[in-house]
Amino acid sequence: MTGSTSAPGRETLLDIYRRTMLIHRSDERFRALLTQGKLAIVYYPVRGQEVVSAGMMAALNSDDYLITTYRGVADQLAKGIPSKLLWAEFTGRATGTCKGKGGPMHITHPETGVMVTTGVVGSGLPIANGLAISSQNRGDGKVTVVCFGDGASNIGAFHEAMNMAQLYKLPVIFLCSNNKYGEHTAFAAHTDSESIVSRAAGYGMRGVQCDGNDPVDMYNTAKEAVDRARRGEGPTLIEAMTFRMLGHLFGADFSYVPKEIAEQGAKEDPIPRFRQLLLDTHVSESELDAIVADIEKEIDEAVEFALASPFPEVDELRVDVVKQEIAA
Repeated sequence: MTGSTSAPGRETLLDIYRRTMLIHRSDERFRALLTQGKLAIVYYPVRGQEVVSAGMMAALNSDDYLITTYRGVADQLAKGIPSKLLWAEFTGRATGTCKGKGGPMHITHPETGVMVTTGVVGSGLPIANGLAISSQNRGDGKVTVVCFGDGASNIGAFHEAMNMAQLYKLPVIFLCSNNKYGEHTAFAAHTDSESIVSRAAGYGMRGVQCDGNDPVDMYNTAKEAVDRARRGEGPTLIEAMTFRMLGHLFGADFSYVPKEIAEQGAKEDPIPRFRQLLLDTHVSESELDAIVADIEKEIDEAVEFALASPFPEVDELRVDVVKQEIAA
């Protein structure tokens, strides 16, 4: 099943473009600083997958919930975490979203709905169900999105969460970015199904496969799933087809990807494709350049803020570990 093909409005497309370019330029800056030796962190590149996150998060409300993974920088930026706070957390500074104690793999920012970033493959799916049950019980109308890769689709939590979500018609969206490789393993080497989305039928769930490099298809698919969930019509499994253009983590070998597959992935690069789409719909070069210039300024300020911020004090090791009761 595929999503709608009608184009969203001009302002929506520009909103998605800004999110896309914020992800893209931030990812470039992280990799540049690592190359220059100005950062020393574990970093998971998202080059090639920018539109998946931008299109999905543009379809959500600011207070909707998000669960993501260690490759979640795209989701976190697109959902609205302020760049300064995100960069500070990535660099382990006390001014970060988790006071520098979470780091890149454990970003949390409830103010923008980013509830959990997990380093355990597939573990976010049942957590997302818990948030969705809470929303359903409270009747607050919130939708939960959980992001994961194709490599997480074969673990037990995937199947258990899907079954439970459909059984209780939970307002949750399972967003699988199928970038064709689970770490270093090709999709065909760990799954004999033609697709991940076909599994939705086994639970009676709605499933949609879309082009995750196409902002129109990605946004329309996401928006339809969000609207259904908000109306109480239950969950959706989205399989966004995309391609990760770099290794599993920064500096990792990428030679396991056959040359012809890498070349085809490069041809489907969503960044120039999106820009051309906007130019074809009468958005000017100067308008797009202005958006990118604003983003570059935002990133410059975020990097400066992060690197100038202090590291957390040693005593912070004992804070936020357990709930502290305050005597009346």
